[in-house]
Amino acid sequence: MESLVNLAAAVLAVWTLFFAAQPPDEEHPYGHTKAEYFASGAEGFLILGAAVSIGYVAVQRILEPRPIQNIETGLLVSAAAAAVNFIVARVLLSAGHRYGAIVLEADARHLLADVWTTVGVIVGVIAASVTGLYILDPVVGLAVAANIVRSGIGLVRRSVLGLMDTALPPEEQQVIREILNRYRERGVNYHALRTRQAGMRRFMSVHVLVPGRWTVADGHHLLEELEAEVRKALPGITVFTHLEPLEDPRAWEDLNLDQATADGARGSPGG
Repeated sequence: MESLVNLAAAVLAVWTLFFAAQPPDEEHPYGHTKAEYFASGAEGFLILGAAVSIGYVAVQRILEPRPIQNIETGLLVSAAAAAVNFIVARVLLSAGHRYGAIVLEADARHLLADVWTTVGVIVGVIAASVTGLYILDPVVGLAVAANIVRSGIGLVRRSVLGLMDTALPPEEQQVIREILNRYRERGVNYHALRTRQAGMRRFMSVHVLVPGRWTVADGHHLLEELEAEVRKALPGITVFTHLEPLEDPRAWEDLNLDQATADGARGSPGG
């Protein structure tokens, strides 16, 4: 049953990656990369389901301890399967981190959950066989289930946060701010910096304020330089910039995400 679940999860991951890699179109101008979060969330729930089933069986075995049979064959098959799963999981995890693909990381976490399950099985079976205390087997199983729950909850949480346009990690935001701060030496300022991540794609937008005496060409060249520097520091990021005059008071009032609402509030009686 677990092998069938792994197969289903792998097929889902492959289909999701194929869909997420499709170029932007008229209906999805920002691409399709958020599809990854649906697959990673599904894998997170599969991991939690595995933990619940392990915990259920472990509780049954605690209430009704029973001798363990076919130990040698079971341990040999389990160890071989765990070794294969571990190798595949490490490859997937490395690729997931390299390409920023959460669905690959989710599949890797799923396989690692299987590895930890198998390790728990082996430890519990050996301990129970050596000591004759068969309750050790389900106790170790409960500990493994708890560890898998932690992994599954973390994966589901990341998937939900991704769907909610969570900002880039603090260390990546710091890289962006350091680049922007260097331009202050040239009499340039900025505000309304916003970032988000959608699967393998990252986005940022910022309002850049330049001296009003600059020409449009001067401002455009500066923005091109700034955007290129950010893309070099964070490859694959999509940068949106908005140019504003530094001396105009209205340039400092457009900090709200929903500017139309803010404009309406200022224009309303007593606003």
